[in-house]
Amino acid sequence: MPALTDTPSCGPPPLKTMTDTARPVPEATAAAQAAAPQAGAPALDENKLVAERRDKLAGLRAAATAEGRAVFPNDFKPQHRALELRRLHDAKSNEELEPEAVAVSLAGRLMLKRVMGKASFGTLQDATGRIQLFATRDALGEAAYEGFKHLDLGDIVAAEGTLFKTRAGELSVRLSGLRLLTKSLRPLPDKFHGMADAEQKVRQRYVDLITDDGARERFVARSKAVSSIRQFMVEHQFLEVETPMLHPIPGGANARPFTTHHNALDQQMFLRIAPELYLKRLIVGGFERVFEINRNFRNEGVSVRHNPEFTMMEFYAAYWNHRDLMDYTEEVLRHAARAATGSAVLSYGGRTVDLEQPFESLSVRDSLVKYAGLSAEQACDAALLRERIVAAGEEAPPHWTLAELQFGLFEATVESQLWQPTYIVDYPVEVSPLARASDADPSITERFELFITGREIANGFSELNDAEDQAARFHAQVANKAAGDEEAMYYDADFIRALEVGMPPTGGCGIGIDRLVMLITDSPSIRDVILFPALRREGG
Repeated sequence: MPALTDTPSCGPPPLKTMTDTARPVPEATAAAQAAAPQAGAPALDENKLVAERRDKLAGLRAAATAEGRAVFPNDFKPQHRALELRRLHDAKSNEELEPEAVAVSLAGRLMLKRVMGKASFGTLQDATGRIQLFATRDALGEAAYEGFKHLDLGDIVAAEGTLFKTRAGELSVRLSGLRLLTKSLRPLPDKFHGMADAEQKVRQRYVDLITDDGARERFVARSKAVSSIRQFMVEHQFLEVETPMLHPIPGGANARPFTTHHNALDQQMFLRIAPELYLKRLIVGGFERVFEINRNFRNEGVSVRHNPEFTMMEFYAAYWNHRDLMDYTEEVLRHAARAATGSAVLSYGGRTVDLEQPFESLSVRDSLVKYAGLSAEQACDAALLRERIVAAGEEAPPHWTLAELQFGLFEATVESQLWQPTYIVDYPVEVSPLARASDADPSITERFELFITGREIANGFSELNDAEDQAARFHAQVANKAAGDEEAMYYDADFIRALEVGMPPTGGCGIGIDRLVMLITDSPSIRDVILFPALRREGG
């Protein structure tokens, strides 16, 4: 880091001088930013503010060119962070701090500013938090102090000084040097209210992260959750792998794919809807435990639960069945919640979600009895089930079997009621083309889905490893596609060939990372937990 004084003529200017801000600027701009907006006052003209800031930058460029230095310097290396300084020194009194003369060096964005006579205050925000700056004309000198006065909120600055406590007990930096690193050309949202428009928050996530502590905390929690899951998987002898995102045949889920064309191969390709079939090829190849935290793409609707690009973790373990997966999935979710929040007892939408307790398990039929008000006999009455599905505003095609009708009514009426963690098991074969059929009842599969707060969080099953059975189910899916089902699967001949080589008994599960993070962070929309969700083009 350059010294504050005695800087060589060929090096960067000392922080203290701050000559790049000496050009006079409209006082109205600084005053408008320093004061809280008044009730009933007209909104500031953003275009005018941007124009004023561009004028400032033009002056900075001219001064920098004349003095042979960079207007956007890149030679400052901060040695400290706001959070660490608070951790080490917040408990100290000013009488303890002053003799220590703790020298600090920080960089960050100017978020607040109060300009007074010969002494002024500001708030610097870095990646870890905020700390107060205290600027005086005597300590900084005339030019640097004038520069501080004319800084705009959002400017990125380098600051050096010593720590002290104000009379109000606020840990602060008494500035001995200050330097503008990056000029902000656009004003930040109102400091007291932030960004109010939900779409603007996700469209301009960079501003949302600057102004909303909650947004930053959500994505820090997401990072902690994902990192903890990865560590947990590795500790349990799972091998992390990477499989293709461009597929010649879309497979592994019932979903509409995005299509593209590979010019060199001259063939149609599909963005991955799921990594399942490739991960199971690895089980065939001898990797007995594999996982992938992956991005999937499905050309479907956008809602509070769905984004066309989303993150899942899929994992597969040889010699596990669906019951093993259920026990392990509980452990994964508890571990992620504790890592991100410190507890597996969460609050979502004002209601408690308890991941500490063993998760409930219900069959599709039993869930209709418990949540849809049916008797055991009514849950097996096809005509009644069809009537209830239609009454719920959903379709019940005439070719649906009893099992499909039970599943259809479950989706229409029960799923949204499953608040506490609940496994739904015994899915019909017709809606589970990749799952192993039950030995006790071949009409159902060894499959589960986990629902929490009315949303599917995980889906797993004992994998079908009978190549001939799998081929027959693929053919049935192809027939459905020909009949108009755009989400039905394709026939994957190479995957059948892999199963013919032989896949050991295997369990596999997918966990929706975005929905898990929604739960952990008490977020009502998937857009709140994806940094850059899909949006309609501006003006489109």
